[in-house]
Amino acid sequence: MSGIDYAKQHADRFVTDLVDLLKIPSISTRPEHHPDVERAALWLRDHMHRIGLEPTIFRAEGRLPLVYGEWFGAGPDAPTVLIYCHYDVQPAVLEDGWLSEPFAPTFRDGRIYARGAVDSKCHVIIQLAAVEALLAADAPAVNIKLLFEGEEESGSGHIFRFVREHAELLKCDVCVVSDGSMPDENQPILDYGLRGLSPSLELHVTGPKRDLHSGHFGGSTHNPIHALVHMLSQLHDEAGRVAVPGFYDDVTPLSAEERAVLAPIGPWIEAEWREVAGAPQPWGDPDYQLHERVMVRPTLEFNGIYGGYTGIGVKTVLPSTASAKITCRLVAHQDPTRVYELLKAHIARITPPTVTSELRVLEAGAPAVVIDRNTPAMRAVHAAYREGWGVEPIFSRMGGSVPVVAVFQKTLNAQFVLMPFGYKGGGAHSTNEYAVIDMLHKGIATMLHFFRGLPTTA
Repeated sequence: MSGIDYAKQHADRFVTDLVDLLKIPSISTRPEHHPDVERAALWLRDHMHRIGLEPTIFRAEGRLPLVYGEWFGAGPDAPTVLIYCHYDVQPAVLEDGWLSEPFAPTFRDGRIYARGAVDSKCHVIIQLAAVEALLAADAPAVNIKLLFEGEEESGSGHIFRFVREHAELLKCDVCVVSDGSMPDENQPILDYGLRGLSPSLELHVTGPKRDLHSGHFGGSTHNPIHALVHMLSQLHDEAGRVAVPGFYDDVTPLSAEERAVLAPIGPWIEAEWREVAGAPQPWGDPDYQLHERVMVRPTLEFNGIYGGYTGIGVKTVLPSTASAKITCRLVAHQDPTRVYELLKAHIARITPPTVTSELRVLEAGAPAVVIDRNTPAMRAVHAAYREGWGVEPIFSRMGGSVPVVAVFQKTLNAQFVLMPFGYKGGGAHSTNEYAVIDMLHKGIATMLHFFRGLPTTA
């Protein structure tokens, strides 16, 4: 029996496996859910064992578990494929605006709704199902290593050190990072890049030593909220370019050759933007097209802002503090630490003398990644998506970040490929998140075509 035939025969059970995993609220950012992350790790370990892998759970003090499994039945001369996914998820509660309980998977119109459905438990199940089908087929031609992370959504504090300390364990010929999404359910993409991240930052602005009566002190004391928003307004110019001196110094201009390579994805990204973003009109650097802005240009974003009274009704207070959370998406050659230092210096320059400011680092950053488009592994990915979806894939670069990829690249002497199987409209990190069931099955088939299409010797 072929792996494809096996996958078709067990398609319904693979969906059931996804449901079972989605029921576990493996929220890595909330300590009260860390036992659920542990429970998901045990579920994955047992599942790996059932399908024929040798699994191990790796733990470190104060960190959430990594689940690793391996199978070497193809022999020492066959290529070894390491596959990375993450099984932790973002927080979610019904009151956020969900139509159904986020950890009670619900089927509607060929979709499965639940937190983590598209980011990224569909990828975990696709990889487990593809490996199960591979091992059930006649004479698998590749060896397999699976590495599933339990804290990708909370800073990946464990895996960076783990990869460096276990380079021999993770040694492979091809490393697959399975995460991310496509702009259309029926159009696969061939990603060859990821944006990086600056350190995650929190800007604190402090004025008076305590909250004040706005009638007694308003007009004589600089309101920290006013100071904060004035400072934030100076971090971009009117066109949307980042206005931090030196921010673009290390950014390589987009070449005519790469602009041509990325041009076919443009209409798909624009259609996705209209459907998913739905803002009145696009915004950003007018020298770059919309798809280029989200793939090959860096950003500076405000992810949250708070200060003063935000409850029901009115409280005429002049607050003592105000804060904003800031992150930057980075592109090739930008150093996360240098970007942080540039931003820190600029914040110091534009802080009014009537308040004080402090820029705090919340999480470490990671550099951007660009992958060679012409390796044998990339050619195998191209052919696999074509077989799995029935159409030619389009070259693309992810606007998002998977920080561990940079560590893999630095540590492992391997070919790298990115294989996303989600749909961007599926609401990752948002309400009513969903995965498309048909894409789950196409993803499994695509992985099987990929395994079969790799060169047969390492």
